[in-house]
Amino acid sequence: MPATIEQLEPFITDVIGAPSDVGTVELVVCRPAVGERIVLDSAELVPGRGLIGDNYVERGNTRTPDGLADPLAELNIMSSRALRAVAGPDPEQWQRAGDQLIIDFDLSADNLPAGTRLRIGTAVIEVTSKPHTGCAKFTARFGIEATRWINSHKDLRLRGICAIVAEPGTVSPGDPIVKVD
Repeated sequence: MPATIEQLEPFITDVIGAPSDVGTVELVVCRPAVGERIVLDSAELVPGRGLIGDNYVERGNTRTPDGLADPLAELNIMSSRALRAVAGPDPEQWQRAGDQLIIDFDLSADNLPAGTRLRIGTAVIEVTSKPHTGCAKFTARFGIEATRWINSHKDLRLRGICAIVAEPGTVSPGDPIVKVD
């Protein structure tokens, strides 16, 4: 049964406690087709393509004027702490969120303003200005209360961030995440 906002709100303390200097990749997920998810042991990140094997480019985006993939959203990234609150502790359930990278890191706007670069595995990604908010698909998976809770803390970015790949490389669960000067 989906949690209520009142049940989710105590998880804010845990989310706020996420590391802000050195984090960890918790889960890497590929979306080869709409509705499909594959949990990966390792993935290649490439500028302009995002996560290789993911349908980011092929799927396109109905909100862009030309219907092509949004250039500011090669990667969708969510906090494992926020996801644990809405999906539960089983990482097998986390892939339902639809994000390619689930990480233990402070995704707040204060910690990661647009333009911030992160070394994640051997790749470098850059946080974009595109908001990543709870949508109809997220609501269908986790409930309206979870979406309201996620969207009620905009500066904490509980739903996550959008990013682009700045330098190609590989990423695997357990890899460290650090800010790049």
